[in-house]
Amino acid sequence: MEAVTLRLTDVRVPLRTLWNATTISGELLPWLAWSVGLDSWKTYWPDSVKRARTAQAIDIARRKGTAKAVRDVAAAFGAFVTIVEWWQKTPRGIPHTFDVIVTVSGQGGTEASAAYVEDIIAEITRTKPARSHFVVTQGLHVLGGIGLVCAVRAQSYAHMKFEDVA
Repeated sequence: MEAVTLRLTDVRVPLRTLWNATTISGELLPWLAWSVGLDSWKTYWPDSVKRARTAQAIDIARRKGTAKAVRDVAAAFGAFVTIVEWWQKTPRGIPHTFDVIVTVSGQGGTEASAAYVEDIIAEITRTKPARSHFVVTQGLHVLGGIGLVCAVRAQSYAHMKFEDVA
């Protein structure tokens, strides 16, 4: 028995790498996501989204039903969320409702496709308070610049002095 168990201790298991969403290999990442209780997993998500969702799964589950959890789940997808709750509107809205503006910036190779935005909305639905209902508006994130154009033209002026002719 001692000879068998002695060989088992020689097997190296890199637990620090296996239980870290940023360092685990891509083949094992879905298993880590499953072990931390991630509800959904899409193969077409970029690797950065998969790793962010896995890393934040426990914190989001702890705060499920709060506005922070909704913001965090959207941030894991690379989206920015603005939430306006019923009591923040003028005039006040219907109790237990809120409006969500979802802006997907397209960073990290993420396209704001309809399926991707639907995935974000589905995760917001899973994370929001159970009694609350919401309306989604998709925002637009555009990068641009302001340019300054100027032209310089050489000009010469002649100053002439007229004397009084008497």
